[in-house]
Amino acid sequence: MINLDQYEVWFVTGSQHLYGDEALKQVDEDSKIIAEALDKSDDIPVNVVFKPVLTTPEAIKNLIVDANNEENCVGLITWMHTFSPAQMWIPGLKILDKPLVHLHTQFNEKIPYESIDMDFMNLNQSAHGGREYGFMLSRMRMDRKVVVGHYKNDKVQKQLGTWTRSACAWADWQGMKVARFGDNMRNVAVTEGDKVEANIQFGYSVPGYGVGDLVAKVDAVAESDIKALLADYEKEYNINTEAQDSIKEAARIELGMRAFLEEGGFKAFTTNFENLYGLKQLPGIAVQRLMADGYGFGAEGDWKTAALVRAMKVMSSGLEGGTSFMEFYTYNLEEDNMNVLGAHMLELCPSIASEKPELDVYPLGIGGKNDPARLIFNTNTGPGVNATIMDMGNRFRMLINPCDVIEPKADLPNLPVARVLWEPKPSLEVESAAWILAGGTHHTGFSMAVNTEHLEDFATMAGIEALIIDDDTNIRDFKKELKWNELYYAYKQGM
Repeated sequence: MINLDQYEVWFVTGSQHLYGDEALKQVDEDSKIIAEALDKSDDIPVNVVFKPVLTTPEAIKNLIVDANNEENCVGLITWMHTFSPAQMWIPGLKILDKPLVHLHTQFNEKIPYESIDMDFMNLNQSAHGGREYGFMLSRMRMDRKVVVGHYKNDKVQKQLGTWTRSACAWADWQGMKVARFGDNMRNVAVTEGDKVEANIQFGYSVPGYGVGDLVAKVDAVAESDIKALLADYEKEYNINTEAQDSIKEAARIELGMRAFLEEGGFKAFTTNFENLYGLKQLPGIAVQRLMADGYGFGAEGDWKTAALVRAMKVMSSGLEGGTSFMEFYTYNLEEDNMNVLGAHMLELCPSIASEKPELDVYPLGIGGKNDPARLIFNTNTGPGVNATIMDMGNRFRMLINPCDVIEPKADLPNLPVARVLWEPKPSLEVESAAWILAGGTHHTGFSMAVNTEHLEDFATMAGIEALIIDDDTNIRDFKKELKWNELYYAYKQGM
């Protein structure tokens, strides 16, 4: 469902006519070599497309118009080989609506001490050409990423690759539709928000549908299709139940949901156990398998998390580790062993499973429907991250918290859901206090493929306030950051 090969970033080089035709010819050749090297990098999942060197305001503006209109172009990698007077960039930058990264590199890796002369100096001026360009971006208050280092360096290519993944996720949000089956869980505040503002700022819409609209698709599912899907279940999962009628109904719901989402062109969706009119059970395995195919999901009508999970799915496409909807469920509060057990009623994505999932049927206890089928599994250990987005009234805010996923100290034989045990950075005490002070939700997008850098880059592109809770966080400074941000965004709205 997610294919990053369709996307491209344009490699754009700035210069000027001051240095003569021979110098510009060399700039052009050098730029092609760098673009080709980046295009071949295993760390950059999209096509890097070379564009002719820009030397005039008209050429810059025309290229940016083309980039804005090219659907497959997700952003620009910009580089100043020589000095490129920054006022030339104003007309183009004023209309740019794609993400931009400033690559501050140079063609040569080392200073050629024995042969360096003024011709070399005039040609290789990235050191101050990039600073001139950087001034204009800052003068115009343009958010962007700056990557510094030689273009062949693995670290540089990894940073660019991270940025391009975030740019793909941002492009994916433009025009995206999130289907809400039912409404937000009654009286819950943090999972709600301004859908109109989200459409304006983020580019996605959140249309709502009665569960009866979904039930019509579920009821229309052919028995032959159910039989084929049940055969897939038997191949992919360890089935530990005799409740075949429940599994069959779960398969019917999956096929109906899949048909609804595909026909409507949706990339994410929500459900709510309080809105199950006409459904015989809460969708469990259906949601899990749709997430595994790349759909975003949010429980209890949480459309912001559904959109975020979809973005994280796009960012993580082709990477190992998996991405899922998640919820903070319960704590272990032993003084020297404080951690979080993350789970949900049914809906964690099997992309994060450490083993072949078990397919089983158990009572749910809420929702008032039949016992639902679900996949049960543990998760691999290693680094992970939780992120969430809240509507703070005057802006959207993202929280990002890296964590270490650990093994449970014992089996969980009586907990019939998928689960993850993690230690937040820098500690549960600091993370929880900071998360709560910032108004963080109990739902998150969780990933062992995406990291803080992906999410921070994405927040920059989306214009979201981003707060990072990690090893550098302390509560005193975090509270100050919250207050400073309130002033900044109040000022920004008045600009």
